[in-house]
Parts: sequence; structure tokens; C-alpha cells
Amino acid sequence: MFTKESLEKLRERIELIEVIEPHIELKRAGTTYKALCPFHQEKSPSFVVQRGDTHFHCFGCGAHGDAIQFLMNYLNLTFVEAVESLAEKFQIPLERDNQKEETGINKRTLKECLETASLFFHEYLLYSEEGRPALDYLFKRGMGIDFIRRFEIGYAPSSSLMFKVLKDKQELMETGLMNESGRPFFRERITFPVRDHAGRIIGFSARKISEEVFGGKYINTSETALFKKSRTLFGLNYARRRIAKERRAILVEGQIDCLKLIEAGLDLTIASLGTAFGESHVAILKQLGLRQAYLFFDGDQAGDAAASKAGDFFQKVGIEVHVVRPPAGSDPDTILNKLGTERLLEMLDQAESYLAFQVSYLGREINMNSPAGKAELVKVLKKQIDSWEDPVMVHESLRKLASMVHIPEEAIGLKQNFAPNLYIKNHGSHPSEQVDPNRVLELDLLRWLILINEKFHKTTAQYLTEDHFWTPACRALFKKIMESNTVDLLSLAGDLEEPALLDEILKKKVNRERADGQFLETIQKILDRQWMQTREKIKMEIHSGKHSEDEVLKLAKQFDELRRKDSIELL
Repeated sequence: MFTKESLEKLRERIELIEVIEPHIELKRAGTTYKALCPFHQEKSPSFVVQRGDTHFHCFGCGAHGDAIQFLMNYLNLTFVEAVESLAEKFQIPLERDNQKEETGINKRTLKECLETASLFFHEYLLYSEEGRPALDYLFKRGMGIDFIRRFEIGYAPSSSLMFKVLKDKQELMETGLMNESGRPFFRERITFPVRDHAGRIIGFSARKISEEVFGGKYINTSETALFKKSRTLFGLNYARRRIAKERRAILVEGQIDCLKLIEAGLDLTIASLGTAFGESHVAILKQLGLRQAYLFFDGDQAGDAAASKAGDFFQKVGIEVHVVRPPAGSDPDTILNKLGTERLLEMLDQAESYLAFQVSYLGREINMNSPAGKAELVKVLKKQIDSWEDPVMVHESLRKLASMVHIPEEAIGLKQNFAPNLYIKNHGSHPSEQVDPNRVLELDLLRWLILINEKFHKTTAQYLTEDHFWTPACRALFKKIMESNTVDLLSLAGDLEEPALLDEILKKKVNRERADGQFLETIQKILDRQWMQTREKIKMEIHSGKHSEDEVLKLAKQFDELRRKDSIELL
């Protein structure tokens, strides 16, 4: 976790208006700023921020919080991602407790180095003689100057000219701009900046336009402290908000495909980077709440193979997959250029289910007209479907498969009375976690206090004390919240016993419309729990044999008094 001192410096520097303004349109009225709330649909602005205040509030849906909560809710960031994003924006170096940086150079410095390199590549593309063929190539592929400027596309020269601008060799090495031999890593290639969730550059993807250039069509920044291919999705900084809002995404193969679709208004498009799309990428999207994935890969054998594999990863965790089948030899970019946006949208609407695609894809190698061939196909697909985690998806997919290949459901292992076998994860790679109901209950109460602090603070103080919290970390956080008039997440984070506690509290979505009832219900459960514990303690004392008759009589009276009360009711 970050040190309390660095978090305090950040807290003092944050200007809430500066954090919110790039994301939603604020209209000023004196010292008050109003906007249409980004967290619910409305026609009249009820989202309010006061100049100099540290919290926003919506009078429509009750959304309330500070800069961190805004970024977590609006961009679906984790607590740490939101803090790091604010630190970069306000240029406050964050220090970690008893932990050195992964590299000898601050990550912010590395990102500044990459920003300078990107600007150099961009200017070199636009204004150098060497960059002209690359510029012509982009024009021919339908990318105009505005497009090139928006996405800061560049060109890496054949020489080491960039090293005259960026002279620090350690920075160049640690950002992946220089290889081990001391030469530029990117040469004679069009460059596409790869950005993190906050839009800061963490690496590059580069495409060659001449077959004479050594290496594959695309190369990407090597693994660095900033750039991890298995945890990076190209275009996600542009698509993150809409994916989180609509719960769907379009996955394409190439960087140009991705940017062209985003430019066309489909800003829920992403691509992987030089590595097969895998489970780690799915986990990133699942964290954003993804429910539907559209796979729009190239119209060739390699594209179909990639769709088969990627689709399985999504379906395995319960995300529905649709596969777009472009004509042979085409890709999303060529379809967009030749047929236009409307035709591309039609193809997305006509995308087939993953299971239908798999039957067709596997059927190329298996003779479906023979009983043996059909049996083999069913066997392969049943094994794949049985490996998926969601029991309902498994059951319904098996039913659909039986219908598609025209066999009875019983022949595929389905019984009339459905009782699914729940998927059990491999304990070797996924350790099982004990769920503590007491911790869950206490986190629910803390969540309401953080989200709607002012409204619930007084009621909580009336009924609950530290003794009502049995989990040490929750007890400590409760004490700190109750000592404050308003909740400041950075201040809370500085003293947390468990650094991940705020993430655990805030990542769970709540229904603000039912806030009052659910808050009171949570308090009632905590009070009932305390009452039952007190009653059991009295029973144990009575039967312990350690007390005199008079003492037992007093304990019995206490027990009878508690027993006559069904529960402690809120006023």
C-alpha cells in the first residue's frame, strides 16, 4: 500500500472539478457546477459539484463520493488504479510502504519518456521526407490527418535520430525503446501508442509497410515495468467506459481495425497485442461487467481458428459470444472502407452464436453426413461445453447442440430433470476461499457509510459502536469513518490494516434507490447478531457451574428479559 504521507500530499492537491470535467460536461452557476448525472438516465441536471469541495452529489439517484469514487464508478477502475491515475494527473509521486519501485526510475518518468517518443514519431510521420511513404500508406487505407492526429500515429525512422531527443539510456532501455545492442527497437515502422486506463502511453505497437524490413508484420514493446501484453488490451482506454455501461465489446485482430471502428462510432472495440487472446484478457473484461462479446476477426483460416479459441475463453466464464463471419480475404477495415458503417453494423447484427460457429468450424474436418462423423463432432463439442463453469450455460448449450445436430437430448447426456453438476475449480491453481459471513455483513454496513455517509452517519452512531464489529479490519475502518464528518478515501487508505479492503467494499454494486431500506436492514442484522451472541454467553455462564445461586438467578433474569424480546428493533 502507499505511504500515508504520499496519500496525504495527493489528497491536498486534488481538485475535484479538474477530475470530473474531462469526462462529463459541467455547467457553471457561480461556485456550483451542474451536469446530467453519468450514473443514471435523466433529462434535467441533478449532479452537483461545489468549487473547492471534495465530494460530488446527485440529487436524483443519490450518487455521492470523492474523486476516487468518481473514477472507480465512471471508468470502473480499482481503488489502486484510481489513486495512481490521480497521482499522475496531479504529478504527486506515490511511495509504497517498505517496497522499492520495480525499476530504478519512477514510472511517471518512464511514461513521460514514452510520451516524448510518441510525439517524436508523430511529428516525424507528418513532416519528414522518410515518413512520407508511411503517410501515403495510411491515406490509402482511409486514415486522414484528423484520424492520424487523434490517435497520435507516428513513424519510427531507420536511424537513431530519436536518441538525440531522448538521451537517457536507462530510460530508453526500461521503456523498451532501445534494444540490448543500443539500437532503436522500432525502426522503419508505423507506430501506434498503447495506452493505459488513464490514457497515458505505456508502450507501442508498430507495423511495417515494406517486406524488406526485418521481423513480423507487427511488433510490440517488450515486457517492461509498464507494459505487460497478457494484461493489456489495445484501445481499452477509448472503449472502457462504453463497455462497462453496455456490458458488450467487439474484439478485432489488428490495431488499424480497432482504431477505424472506434473512429466510426463503435467505441467499444478492442484488440489484443501480439499474443493470443487469453484468460487474463477475459478477466479484465469480466471485471468491467462484460456479458456479450462480438468476435470480428479476419476472413481467413487463422481468423477462424482465433475466434474458436477466444470464444471458448469467454463462454467458459459465462460471457455470451457472437461471431461475425466476414467474406474471405476481408477484415473489418476493408469492409468499413468498401461497404460503409451501415453494412458493418448489419454484419454485427447478423453475427451467429458461438456454438453455431463451432459446429461449422469443426465440421470442416469432420464428415457430418456419416453417423461416425456426427458422433465424433458431438463428442468433441460436449467435452468442450462440459468444461465451462456456468451450469446453466452448459445445460442450455448442450440442449442447443442436440437440436442443431438433430439428436435426442438424452443421447447427449441430458436428463429430463435437470440437476447440473457444478463446476469445481482446480484447487492447485485456484485456492478455495472461506467466506466469512460476519465480514460480509460488516462490509455491507461500511459500504453504505462510505457511499452515502452524511445521510446514514447519525443513525449508525445512535445504534452501533466498535464492539458491534467482530472483524478487526472492519472495526478499525468503522472507527475511522465515525471519527470523520465526511469520508475521504485517501485518508482512510493511509491507515488501513488490509490494503485491499476498500476495493472489496467499493467493487460491489448497490441499488441506491433501495438504500434506506437496505441500510436499516443491515443495521438490524448486526444488532440481532449482537443480541444472539449476548444471549448465548448468558446461557453458557448459567451452565458453567462457576456462579453462586444468587448470581445464577440474576443471569436467568437477564436471559428471560432477552428471550422476551424477539429482536432489537430500530426506532
